[in-house]
Amino acid sequence: MLAGWDVADTLSPREEAAIAWTETVTRIGETRAPDSVFRPLREHFSDTEIADLTLAIALMNAFTRVAVAMRQ
Repeated sequence: MLAGWDVADTLSPREEAAIAWTETVTRIGETRAPDSVFRPLREHFSDTEIADLTLAIALMNAFTRVAVAMRQ
């Protein structure tokens, strides 16, 4: 379902905001984390939750890059 999350009608607004943030942070070089994605995130998450989510996204992206680089 994640491949079509933006057209699925089964996710809550909170889940949609988290997934949108995940995509924009993962592609930060292209997206520059626009306010249009950050605003909905602020509606559903506290500052601490946003920081935790962003760190988790960054770590998973780092692990993926290491795995790819190590041919795993």
